[in-house]
Amino acid sequence: MIKVSVVILTFNQAAFIGDTIESALNQTTNFEYEILVGDDFSTDGARDIILDYQKRYPNKVKAVLHSQNLGQNGLFNTIETLKLAQGQYIAPLDGDDYWTSPDKLQKQVNFMDAHPDYSACFHNALITFEDGSPSVEVNRPDQKKKIEVEDLIGEDEIWFMATSAVMFKNHLMYYPEWFLKSTSGDIPRYVILAKHGPIGYIPGLMSVYRKNKGGASFKDHYRDERFLTNRIMMYEGINKETDYKFDKSMRRNIARYYRMMLDARQLSGSYFKKAALAANYLLMKGADLAECKEITRDYILPKWIMSTYSFFALLPYKIRQSSH
Repeated sequence: MIKVSVVILTFNQAAFIGDTIESALNQTTNFEYEILVGDDFSTDGARDIILDYQKRYPNKVKAVLHSQNLGQNGLFNTIETLKLAQGQYIAPLDGDDYWTSPDKLQKQVNFMDAHPDYSACFHNALITFEDGSPSVEVNRPDQKKKIEVEDLIGEDEIWFMATSAVMFKNHLMYYPEWFLKSTSGDIPRYVILAKHGPIGYIPGLMSVYRKNKGGASFKDHYRDERFLTNRIMMYEGINKETDYKFDKSMRRNIARYYRMMLDARQLSGSYFKKAALAANYLLMKGADLAECKEITRDYILPKWIMSTYSFFALLPYKIRQSSH
């Protein structure tokens, strides 16, 4: 019986996928596990590497190769690969990340078996940067050990679980329409899992999360209208998914994205759209008087009105100056 399905998801990560698969093969366990490698139609040679591993480890590695790129930032690759998973638990792993502890799977299975009411668990991960910036750990020493839905909802975006650090029960996940349209998989996934039971934290650094230009983490642009619109849609979906129990915090979170949208590249010079977004932002946030004045001045009132106002406001001063 297969206890764990390791689900590796990749697209054009030939430079990293070998290390990723090796880290999964190097696990020491007292149970059977499989390694599914879902490739979203890579064209950089990653497929050849995956097929080579399948050839060398036919009883462990299974290549899941699609005939075309399934899109949506890898979400549909994830869904299709998960359909093939036979394990009681799922251990996801992005194609440019890797595990650093050979006991990672065993420790997480031990935890999940000992806590049958939990939906998932996670451990600490190290974030490394392609540009050579100092590495940082995802989790602080005081990381909360039991995570519930309310811990994943806030006025800001909350993220403290690296994909490579999570293990969750198979067959719990479902994908509402808003999720299928989301460019983020992790944020909504953890909320849905937490609805089925708490998520536990296991102290210990056991994986590396690479931030590189080829990875999905570099494709989220906070001055990109499409990305910001997608985030708004996603959080509106999460708000509905949680029966609006956290509506106040969620609305303020969504308001943040409306505020960022005002400076989106695509809206440069688009007065009417900016004005509507600005009004929506003020309404959702419940902004104070000072911010209302600032946003109204900068985004709602037409520039010619502000120019006219400035002209007449300064006119008495100019007259007095010219009379001297």
